[in-house]
Amino acid sequence: MMSSASSAEQLRDRLRSRGLRWTPQRRTLLVVLEAAQGHVTGAELVERCRAIDPATTPSTVYRTLDVLEDLGIVQHGHGADGREEFHVRPEQEHGHLHCAACGGTWEIDEREATTIVNSFREERGFEVDLSHVTVVGLCRECSSAGNQQPGSSA
Repeated sequence: MMSSASSAEQLRDRLRSRGLRWTPQRRTLLVVLEAAQGHVTGAELVERCRAIDPATTPSTVYRTLDVLEDLGIVQHGHGADGREEFHVRPEQEHGHLHCAACGGTWEIDEREATTIVNSFREERGFEVDLSHVTVVGLCRECSSAGNQQPGSSA
């Protein structure tokens, strides 16, 4: 996320320009986000921050995440279970496929989603926010193995 002290200073200045203080808790969150891979929930971020600084409060983490999203540092979406997840500096807007049998998750990029996104736009006048799309089903391996989605009947 940040590769140098100057990047941290720039982010500190951007936070201050919004009237926010540059606190040890916010610095801790930025350290945790730098190490984050892929998607991470707010609760996981709070836990990781508390491992570094036990005084970290969930409200500070979530408020800072909101600001960081406004600044384009993180993007939130929702997992198959509806929990809010954060992706650090996503390269592009994307959705997800989630296998209900094995729990695997894969990204759907804009190119893959073009048909369904265009269909909703043309048929319903509805603009899809792909970052909030999670399609639940069965992956190729689970489907081939005869697995079923939870709640489905044989």
